[in-house]
Amino acid sequence: MSRKISRSFINGRAGAGTAGQGIKVEWDSTNDGELHWKDVSESSLEYAPTWYGDRGIWFGGYLGSTVIDYVDITSTGNATDFGNTSGNKQGVSACSNGSRGVSIGTVSGGTGIEYITISTTGNGTNFGDLSTGRSEASATCDGTRGIDAGGGSSNTMEYITMATTGNSTDFGDLTVGRGTLQSCSDGTKGLWGGGGSSNTIDYVTISTLGNATDFGNLTVSKNETMGAFSGISGTRGVWGGANGTNVIDYITIATTGNATDFGNMFLSRWAGGGCSNDTRGCFGGGEGGGTHNVIDYITIATTGNALDFGDLTVARRAMVGSCSGN
Repeated sequence: MSRKISRSFINGRAGAGTAGQGIKVEWDSTNDGELHWKDVSESSLEYAPTWYGDRGIWFGGYLGSTVIDYVDITSTGNATDFGNTSGNKQGVSACSNGSRGVSIGTVSGGTGIEYITISTTGNGTNFGDLSTGRSEASATCDGTRGIDAGGGSSNTMEYITMATTGNSTDFGDLTVGRGTLQSCSDGTKGLWGGGGSSNTIDYVTISTLGNATDFGNLTVSKNETMGAFSGISGTRGVWGGANGTNVIDYITIATTGNATDFGNMFLSRWAGGGCSNDTRGCFGGGEGGGTHNVIDYITIATTGNALDFGDLTVARRAMVGSCSGN
């Protein structure tokens, strides 16, 4: 037996009829009293964070200082040229709200913020400026607010509203000032791990201004981390290898505590950038016996070593800013 709920009923109108339109629900024949959507996959209704997307983006980096690349994260293969930034984006950080990708900072502590529309291709457009210049910081986003933290020996966190343009505003401070850290988010918490030979993981509630709180520690200290991202509907945060280690770490973001070993990088290297589509995470670029164009990937829900994905259009290193969207 099925029951039909009309569009009027769903929209909250009183006296709604049931003729013709609407979503159907049905009684579960096995579990009496339970209702289910009829002819709709339950998995299609699961939480899907808005800032994830299948297009992975890498901004700048040393030797690829103005280049923007993209890939389809669901596939494997080489990256395609997206466009260019307006200036040298070595040491840049990046974040996304799913439709807009933002690169923050420039080489030698620049203040520039630029954005792209991820679904298109083209050059970066001016967004605004940081209040203090920085390089080798790291940015993350909850879909509404983007936060850029650290850089050099700084503990400063600044934020922007992703859907608008304008200058950044002070958010608070990290527990430890450092650069070459990497970050991720579950849509509520923003987390920064490693950097400056540290194993510290900090977190904030992105919607609330204030200083960061200690979350736990990575398995090893990670200077010039390869990248970080989250996945499985934001439940797991992952950090790639770093200078002196090819170990990939992960945490459960809803809890606090120390990281666990996930596996190893496909190619041992550091100072690259990572992005994900919630299911698969990609690490691109980096340094280690030379500057690399390698992209490798993991399945975030499992543990194990990374696999070869393809190549960036240009080899690059020095904290390549990366994000994803559609």
